[in-house]
Amino acid sequence: MPNGADTHCPYCALQCAMRLTPAAPAAGAVPAPGAAPAVPLEVSGRDFPTNRGGLCRKGWTSASLLNHNGRVTEPMLKGSDGVHQPISWDQALMLITAAVKDTQQQHGNDAVGVFGGGGLTNEKAYMLGKFARLALRTSRIDYNGRFCMSSAAAAGNRAFGVDRGLPFPVTDLDTASVILMLGSNVAETMPPFVQHLQGARDAGGLVVVDPRRSATAAFTSDGGGLHLQPTPGTDLALLLGISHVVVHEGLTDASYIEKNTSGYAAVVRSLNAFWPERVQSITGVPATLIRETARRLAQGARAGGSYILSGRGVEQHVDGTDTATAAINLSLLLGLPGSARSGYGTLTGQGNGQGGREHGQKADQLPGYRKITDPAARAHVAGVWGVDESLIPGPGLPAVELLKSLGKPDGVRCLFVHGANVVVSAPDTNAVIKGLRSLDFLVVCDFFMSETAAEADLVLPVTQWAEEEGTLTNLEGRVIRRRRALTPPPGVRSELWLMARLAELLEAPSTFSDDPQTVFEELRLASAGGLADYSGIDYAMLDRGEAAYWPYPVGSTGTPRLFSEGFAHADRRAVMVPVTPSKRAVRSFADESLALATGRLLEHYQSGAQTRRVSELLASQPQARLLIHPGTAASRGIADGDYATVTNERGEVLCRAELSNSVRPDTVFLPFHFPGQENANRLTEAATDPISGMPEFKTSRVWVRRAVSTQDPPSYTVPEDTRLPLHVKEAS
Repeated sequence: MPNGADTHCPYCALQCAMRLTPAAPAAGAVPAPGAAPAVPLEVSGRDFPTNRGGLCRKGWTSASLLNHNGRVTEPMLKGSDGVHQPISWDQALMLITAAVKDTQQQHGNDAVGVFGGGGLTNEKAYMLGKFARLALRTSRIDYNGRFCMSSAAAAGNRAFGVDRGLPFPVTDLDTASVILMLGSNVAETMPPFVQHLQGARDAGGLVVVDPRRSATAAFTSDGGGLHLQPTPGTDLALLLGISHVVVHEGLTDASYIEKNTSGYAAVVRSLNAFWPERVQSITGVPATLIRETARRLAQGARAGGSYILSGRGVEQHVDGTDTATAAINLSLLLGLPGSARSGYGTLTGQGNGQGGREHGQKADQLPGYRKITDPAARAHVAGVWGVDESLIPGPGLPAVELLKSLGKPDGVRCLFVHGANVVVSAPDTNAVIKGLRSLDFLVVCDFFMSETAAEADLVLPVTQWAEEEGTLTNLEGRVIRRRRALTPPPGVRSELWLMARLAELLEAPSTFSDDPQTVFEELRLASAGGLADYSGIDYAMLDRGEAAYWPYPVGSTGTPRLFSEGFAHADRRAVMVPVTPSKRAVRSFADESLALATGRLLEHYQSGAQTRRVSELLASQPQARLLIHPGTAASRGIADGDYATVTNERGEVLCRAELSNSVRPDTVFLPFHFPGQENANRLTEAATDPISGMPEFKTSRVWVRRAVSTQDPPSYTVPEDTRLPLHVKEAS
């Protein structure tokens, strides 16, 4: 057994550094012969620029899942009675092979689909894209990053020619005097990040845009900065209003714009209709605060440094790409991107959300962030894979469209799911569940029986983070090493092993290794010359602790700071694109309905498939709670702690109400990581941004009513039990 390792946290893209060491037995404890310790590894913080030795509650408790009694440790096949029973790996591989061949013989190659995840290592994400296209011969692959980073990525590619979440090291933020945070609650989603905001807060320059008085917004109190609380879905109008002030008060960096951008005149014309008083009428943000924000950003850009950071709150909309574009336009008007002490960036959410979107598991992408429709890109990758270019399928369907196609006559009939829990995380989950149940065959790779795994015909047990080697790319575009600290349980296999075995059985062309370092060496070749070029990075340099920011071509020293010598378009200029709110995006609910916003809590990560199984975290947040303004609650007869039903045409959620002045009277908030009757995504809409494919997660129209119960329900003790008591019913 390995004796521990220096590695990184398995959760968010901050990728805090940690040390894993074998756990010492409890004092006086006499373990049974052969018994494993309750927690096999001890976690300690390790110095690293993103976290400086600190960890959040999720990081400190991450090792408790490694010996969890709910771990899946052998392939599980669902019987005719709906119960999963163990089978051998040989049986599992034969069943999958037969299902793929039968499905494609009857319905064509694209009847087989793959849904990946932003938590997979670079090696697994790369191999999954290759496996789908060469072994499964399908174009139908996408991943859950489509729910997370797609709008920011689309906006970045459009404006800069490249998408890297933070185009600078996160430590650059330490010296900023002004930071504009757009729709991101880092105090709860990635707590160690907060230390990088302290300089701006001390200078009174932290500006947070969020309809909710979040924990991050609370940092603006006591002179720390400003909190702008717009009506949900009006972030784009707000950004246009701030930009209007920058232009019309002469706060632009004219020399920067002339030298480094194109499209300025069209953007200025598009801003004419968004003077602050009009924007106040749209957003509810006072015109004085709109002007003050613009002036602070401009002053910071000229003095101590200004940064604009965006998050999911402004991006998870049908106009998310345009909203992110408006933020980029504002940053370009101020001359921030590429400057020495200022910048623009977007905060990647999932652990490998950056690397996971670079190397081929997106519907339209090949390794190195190459477009699958680009003949030169196809030729390069085909050469690395040793196949004819014609064997690489064209673009597939983005995630929401892929899920909508499940079980349809011309849709996906056999689906592989890797590193995702779509039954909880996808929009309009009732429709997703219906689609999953209509499949001919569903294979889910997971280490727990997640809600999605419970729907599967076949569940395959795969390694957890501390049981595998590989690399990830954090929110700064820095490639880091994941190191194995623990031997996986017998019966558990790496997804690289699985893909290699299946590729052999399906007689796929090319080679499929199950060794992470060998796969990374191939990834280096496949990415060479692409936007996300990893060709100059290898395991040895990462093991030495060298900082490796992509693009990192062979012979270079990497790129900690993008844009210092221009942008990734042919003319080296950033493109400013005029945008304006659509009628669909700006919605006012005139009746008794409210806007539902969703998000994460401190104790939870994504769909909760992992964090709901950590007892310390579950105890803090055992149930979903609907944050509702006291006035809004009173008008509906809802008291604090009452059950409430939240409904719309897509579904119904039943949960406790928590009265809070942190939300607007026209808005309610639900965390999205609870399953069953508490699943917020029963209510969210599968409408998508036309450019990025991002679903509308933040402004679903809902009706809220009081519900009654005769007694308090028990708290969750078994994560798989998603039911609330049957005696709870809607009040008349």
